[in-house]
Amino acid sequence: MPALNLGILAHVDAGKTSLTERLLLAAGVIERLGRVDDGTTRTDTLALERARGITIKSAVVSFEIGETTVNLVDTPGHPDFIAEVERVLEVLDGAVLVVSAVEGVQAQTRLLARALDRLGIPVLHFVNKTDRRGADPGRVRREIAAKLPPAPVFEGSALTGDGIDELRRALVELLPKSEEDSGGPLSGTVFKVDRRNVVHVRMFSGTLRVRQRLPAGKVTAIHVFEHGEAVRRDRVTAGRIARVTGLDARVGDAIGAARTSAGRQFAPPTLETVVRTRGDRGALHAALVRLADQDPFIALRVDGSELFLSLYGEVQKEVIQATLADEYGIEAEFGETTTIHVRRLTGTGESARLIGEAPNEFLATVGLRVAPAEDGVTFGLEVEPGSMPAAFFRAVEETVRATLARWSIPACAVTMTHSGYYARQSHSHGTFDKSMSSTAGDFRDLTPIVLREALDRAGTVECEPVHRFRLDVPADAISAVTQAVARLRGTPLQTTSDGAEARVEGDLPAAAVHELRRRLPGLTRGEGVLETAFDRYEPRT
Repeated sequence: MPALNLGILAHVDAGKTSLTERLLLAAGVIERLGRVDDGTTRTDTLALERARGITIKSAVVSFEIGETTVNLVDTPGHPDFIAEVERVLEVLDGAVLVVSAVEGVQAQTRLLARALDRLGIPVLHFVNKTDRRGADPGRVRREIAAKLPPAPVFEGSALTGDGIDELRRALVELLPKSEEDSGGPLSGTVFKVDRRNVVHVRMFSGTLRVRQRLPAGKVTAIHVFEHGEAVRRDRVTAGRIARVTGLDARVGDAIGAARTSAGRQFAPPTLETVVRTRGDRGALHAALVRLADQDPFIALRVDGSELFLSLYGEVQKEVIQATLADEYGIEAEFGETTTIHVRRLTGTGESARLIGEAPNEFLATVGLRVAPAEDGVTFGLEVEPGSMPAAFFRAVEETVRATLARWSIPACAVTMTHSGYYARQSHSHGTFDKSMSSTAGDFRDLTPIVLREALDRAGTVECEPVHRFRLDVPADAISAVTQAVARLRGTPLQTTSDGAEARVEGDLPAAAVHELRRRLPGLTRGEGVLETAFDRYEPRT
């Protein structure tokens, strides 16, 4: 049976979860319509989702339309949880982008539409809430035509069911489907982690079987999605989505042969907060590491005794705090949210400490050269790989990466230029003599000292995140808006006008985005629409 792996995406409150419920009702999977406000929907299963009435974690549910199995992935609409959307996009065959007939095309709608367009994912637009007071489907259709990439547009109401039959037919007639195929090399992608050893996988090629051994572990159970239920099977084939038990994997990990990724579609988080607890700090650290495994956009940074967590916004912070309390029994306290600043290298620097030569007190030789890099940390050797045990090289590399992360240096090319050690020495009665023998600990302790000296010689500069913004405003408000942008250290780069509406595009420090968003309604009579996306880091002025 062919499968359609379908994403439902929207700006928050456009009604995508309600549309999911209506599709399940039409397919006979549920007997009555669940309501977001009542916390009775099929896909919002977390207590926090039901309490808040928003989708936080993506969820998979299936139903049939004729001979096609639809694996529907409901995704969050709130921008704080854009990472949940990011991981889902590359496993989709097609998508429905939901737009409210009242609010129309919003900032998040545009971001999602552009990401789908970049990935080449076929899209149907559904103008929802046509039954609501203030709905204007005609106006919204014109907005869609003017502001979003082209796509076949449908309209109706998830609440009343109007227009749902037409949308159902369009799903199987207009969107591509995946045929089940057991042949070919094994290839799949982990796109969701439920809990330890339980992951969601989209299969692209081959067959994954129960009891199959993979680098991430042994598959102990497979559940595929059929008619609203997760049904236990002994295998899952290409084109299908399954819940797999037994694999210790992170989001984005490959199952079998790795596929070429289209790369990041949304900006990384540019905010962070310190996390503390009056209880067991070790338990807090372990819980945050586990949450980071489930969400690759959550970066945990340790600086001395403090734990720092990267974020998209305040709602995400509240959700993480509640998750720590509900799932891990940890009462965590979060500090003020601040903008993440990083350090960039301005030149090249070297340093070395030789074994047996002052002021080196460690039984290790470490020499490092650091140089600017475009993206990420690289570690290479300018010494013979066999010049000392592999464990000592690993200790140096792991310490380099951890130290650079702690010092907020995300991009750096590091080369090891000197190495040396004392071989294991023992007394005549066979006991190990630490005073005469190098250990991995010597290399871990020496490496930060050498790295700091090399960085000081290279020179670094503090950089702040800069967003590229696009602002649509009434034409008569353009002067006030551009002045406000300039006062917030922003740079308008291009201004265009089309009758009653004008558009300003430019750069804005991430720290100023919230303030511009706060001022915008007063500057534009509530008609301004601001889109921002992380673009780069620049030296702070």
